[in-house]
Amino acid sequence: MAYIQERTTKDGKKRYRVQVRLKGFPVQTETFERKTDAKRWAQQTESAIQEGRHFKTTASKKHTLGEMIDRYIELILPTKPKSREVQEGQLKWWKTEIGVYTLCDVTPAMVGECRDKLLQGKTNKGTLRTPATGVRYLAALSHAFSVAVNEWGWLDDNPVRKVKKPVEPRGRVRFLSEEERPALLAACKQSHNKSLYAIVVLALSSGMRYSEIMTLTWKDVDLVRDCIILQDTKNGERRNVPIAGHALDLLKEHSKVRRLDTQLLFPGGDPKSPMDLRKSWKNAIEKAQLSDFHFHDLRHSAASYLAMNGATTVDIADVLGHKTLAMVKRYSHLSEQHTSKVVASMNEKIFGGR
Repeated sequence: MAYIQERTTKDGKKRYRVQVRLKGFPVQTETFERKTDAKRWAQQTESAIQEGRHFKTTASKKHTLGEMIDRYIELILPTKPKSREVQEGQLKWWKTEIGVYTLCDVTPAMVGECRDKLLQGKTNKGTLRTPATGVRYLAALSHAFSVAVNEWGWLDDNPVRKVKKPVEPRGRVRFLSEEERPALLAACKQSHNKSLYAIVVLALSSGMRYSEIMTLTWKDVDLVRDCIILQDTKNGERRNVPIAGHALDLLKEHSKVRRLDTQLLFPGGDPKSPMDLRKSWKNAIEKAQLSDFHFHDLRHSAASYLAMNGATTVDIADVLGHKTLAMVKRYSHLSEQHTSKVVASMNEKIFGGR
């Protein structure tokens, strides 16, 4: 039942205080300047409570953004071990900025202002934060809101959905040219690190990430089926990586001289830890006279070679282990010649030689 109480303020103006009381539910209170507005609100609120639509709004007035973030860090982040540390830092930044506000007071405009402040701030190195950083901060907050909406019932909608994401630059595509590839391989072969050549060949032929290669164990290698089974990938899914040709030969040779004190394919001085490639990789890059080339670019190179040899974006995504095709669209221009041949072949079959 709704109760409307007329009050007069010190300056002589009338105000109408509404209370909606329904058994089993908390009292809802609001004040209006016009009695018609008070009646309308009372009717809408009663209906919302009776239909079960009012709880989230009520909860959003009780909980702050800081409380939502704390609960998310406690309950949800432990299920995301790979990104836990990074996302915790991102979420705590949001908590510092607007954590005192109740959820109902957090608007898209407020989040947008924080986004702009984030991008105008500088990193520990003194450089401006990149658009990609802004996207990741927004994604962390958005997921926390989504959980609060869908699982906890703390509010009706996710305000981050309406906030424009910073525009990220096109994905970097740096791959070894026909002249650079033999130069790099020769430099790796001459390295004091006897494993560097095999590691680089493996990366070039399979498209595996650095972390995936360096944490490989002999249990992951199947020399009967000529493949590697990656148990712990970036996207959390198991992946089968075919190994063929020179890479397979090197892997078989490496298996003959494997260390018995570790399961790692490429262990360091400590048998429990992978070797550190940084110095030997840097020396090889300098000797091959490569500019602006990182180890991860070997993965780009593998994808680029696949595209140039007729692989589709679906094929490339499957080899690299991407869940969506968005990440491999950057290589589509490299397969234009193959695409042209496919279209020409299709037309030949349909229309003949006309």
